[in-house]
Amino acid sequence: MSVGFHFASRCTNISPSLLVKHCWKFRSELVSWRKDVSTLFSRGVNRNKCTLGGRVLGLTLTIPSLAVLKLSIPKAKCESLKRSKASTTSLTQQEDIQFCWRSFWELLWPELWLILGAVISAFVVAFANIEIPLQLGVVVNKLTACATGERVVDFWGLMKEPAYRISVTYIMQGIFTFAYISLLSHSGERMAARMRQRLFENIIRQDMEFFDKHKTGAVIHRLTEDVQEFKSSFKMCISQGLRAVTQIGGSAIALIYVSPGLTGILLIAIPSLVGAGWILGAGLRALSRQGQEQLALATGIADEALGNVRTVRAFAMEDKEIELFNKEIDQSCQLNQRLGYAIGLFQGATNICLNGMVLGVLVAGGALMADNRLSAGDLMSFLVSTQTIQKSLGQLSLLYGLAIRGMSSGSRVFEYMKLKPSLSTADVGQTIPYHSLHGKVEFRNVQFSYPTRKDQVIMENLCLTIPGGEVTALVGLSGGGKSTIAQLLERFYDVDGGEITIDGVNIRDCSPKWLRGRCIGFISQEPVLFATSVLENIRYGKPGASDAEVKEAAILANAHDFITKFPSGYDTVLGERGVTVSGGQKQRIAIARALLKNPSIMILDEATSALDAESERVIQEALDRAVKGRTVLVIAHRLSTIKSADSIAVIDNGRVVEIGDHETLSKKKGAYWKLITNQQYS
Repeated sequence: MSVGFHFASRCTNISPSLLVKHCWKFRSELVSWRKDVSTLFSRGVNRNKCTLGGRVLGLTLTIPSLAVLKLSIPKAKCESLKRSKASTTSLTQQEDIQFCWRSFWELLWPELWLILGAVISAFVVAFANIEIPLQLGVVVNKLTACATGERVVDFWGLMKEPAYRISVTYIMQGIFTFAYISLLSHSGERMAARMRQRLFENIIRQDMEFFDKHKTGAVIHRLTEDVQEFKSSFKMCISQGLRAVTQIGGSAIALIYVSPGLTGILLIAIPSLVGAGWILGAGLRALSRQGQEQLALATGIADEALGNVRTVRAFAMEDKEIELFNKEIDQSCQLNQRLGYAIGLFQGATNICLNGMVLGVLVAGGALMADNRLSAGDLMSFLVSTQTIQKSLGQLSLLYGLAIRGMSSGSRVFEYMKLKPSLSTADVGQTIPYHSLHGKVEFRNVQFSYPTRKDQVIMENLCLTIPGGEVTALVGLSGGGKSTIAQLLERFYDVDGGEITIDGVNIRDCSPKWLRGRCIGFISQEPVLFATSVLENIRYGKPGASDAEVKEAAILANAHDFITKFPSGYDTVLGERGVTVSGGQKQRIAIARALLKNPSIMILDEATSALDAESERVIQEALDRAVKGRTVLVIAHRLSTIKSADSIAVIDNGRVVEIGDHETLSKKKGAYWKLITNQQYS
């Protein structure tokens, strides 16, 4: 026991007394965990999971005949887990993702000839490295003959041929080293570019359910860091790994040729070392995956804080965000430290074994030389070949850890690349010609629950008709389902039951690209602008629009006047998410963007609710001009926005409880009358 404490204290740089204190604390916590562990295991929870009740348990890594490395991470405070609770649960409950070799080969296939060229070049370099010790042996034998007193008539003539051969080998080694590094760099970068392109293409086409479940920072981490890690590992493993394996095989043949007896001694030691490394790999893969997932959590917190930096600044929460980020980074650091300790322990033990092999060769080879059974040149060749094997094995041990991290990153990337959205974004399906589109929308017995909250029914047998060419307003208490109706019409989600039709055509049968790109224009309460020019932000509604069309849409949206007052006019670059313009200006640019595609159906989701009276008046004027001749769905609370609508539907708990115009509903003194009365008094 005391030896174990002494060893553990040295591994972790903690004094033995402090280590004992931590161990007693760990023992008391372990007693309280026992019941939770038994309960979780009885429910079929994976035994590889390591988080219980906010505590992160240490993972034991074992190397046969060496030591047991066991490190633990301190308890994480509850505050740091609140924001990342869902992501952390996903992290700890996620099964080990398998590497998809099929996806890997699909990416590799276009670069196959370049890869083969690099592999052949690496083989040539490896064989050159095998040949060099043999040539050195010849040179040493000739020098030994001179040193032992044998008469040499022409020393330079004697050395000319072996010196020429070894010089050619060195030159060939240099040329083919340049070849395989260049080819691998070229093919690796192209493969990584295709991987990023396909990953981004697949991510951006995913359902809204995917983005509801995953943090943006974690998704970006896979698109950047994981792809980079995989690319670097691939290039290193192909170049260095193939060369090392070839050198080991070729040098082994050379060793047998020089001295079968000494080779037999080496063959006893090498397999045991390889076996120990193979056993360690399983634990390293799991630990590497956990470290990458934890770093993704930290990236998500940073992305959230930086993306909402004005809210952070407004509440003076900089220190809190720093604390949250630091906690996640500390956990990631500790996980990667444990991985580094395990890899370092393995490589240190490997070096001891390999150096022991060299020492054994010297002792055994010296004994053979004493019996005149081995020449000095042969011993030199054997020793250099042994060192080549030693160097290659050491390189493989380094590459092994790199390969584990690369495969872990690759599996995370391929996981997202293989995801299939249930809602297609392709231009496939029925379209209604513009000249025959009336814009009549019907919700027939619609039932819906959000995919992430299946137990909460949002709509149940909703029936609503929005006449073509008219303005229909939706009112009701917050959380009643008004914005959900707009999202279902845009087909961000599919209904669980019933159907939604446009002019009698089920939107499931319509082309999603036509539905969102040409049929429906959507203006939300908080529109998002991109960090590009005003011109390009408006043109986003119709990428092929001319500058004249863009300006015409801006005039219609009451945006032209303030845009021309900018220093660069329409070429003025807006800040990220349009933070450099006011709320009213941002809203009018968004209206111009929606009008540019000339949609038959307009959805206004609280488009003026966050504006002051003057801004609301200007934007309402723009909307009044914009909605003429279109089917309009207005979601609003303000009486000034809804009272002029052709029909008003009161939504409560996912159902239409009243419908009619302002005058009719006011006289009924029902749900609508209560809403406007409360608004007037407030």
